[in-house]
Amino acid sequence: MKSDFRASIKTAQKALNAARQELAAEILSYPTPISGCDAQFNYLLAERSRVASALRDLDAEFFIPTPRTPVRGNRVES
Repeated sequence: MKSDFRASIKTAQKALNAARQELAAEILSYPTPISGCDAQFNYLLAERSRVASALRDLDAEFFIPTPRTPVRGNRVES
């Protein structure tokens, strides 16, 4: 029996949530003062943004237009 792709998505979400928590802990424990040119801190912020974006993408409803439903949200056939 093939595995359900939804299980893979749940696994990815769990891994991304763990990464988000690890990044948050690392950012919170980062030594002060933080200057605007601190490349390592800026990298952590960028990674946090990438993880958040990936989680949003996994949660988003995907829409593929078809002749019967050409517009998102339009549940009525054309």
